[in-house]
Amino acid sequence: MAKKVKEVRVKVTSVKGTCELSHKVGDVVRFTDSGVDGHICIHAMYSMLPKVFAMMFNASFPWAKDPDVLTHPCPDAANPVVFELTRVYED
Repeated sequence: MAKKVKEVRVKVTSVKGTCELSHKVGDVVRFTDSGVDGHICIHAMYSMLPKVFAMMFNASFPWAKDPDVLTHPCPDAANPVVFELTRVYED
């Protein structure tokens, strides 16, 4: 039986240009089955939700070096923010 996912932790790993929401490297947002904890640009959030939902339900990603870690770029190409999505399991 697959381990239950507790949350998907999203961390800002790089920022280039000017982010409207002022994301900074190290900012963390947590997605759980009951909501979102933290501040995140709505455009970045909407673009990453398919990955977050897939990770919450133990989807596999054959291209990922680590099956529990993905990267995701903000859709603003002029001011890119890069996020790292990490699947966190319950104990």
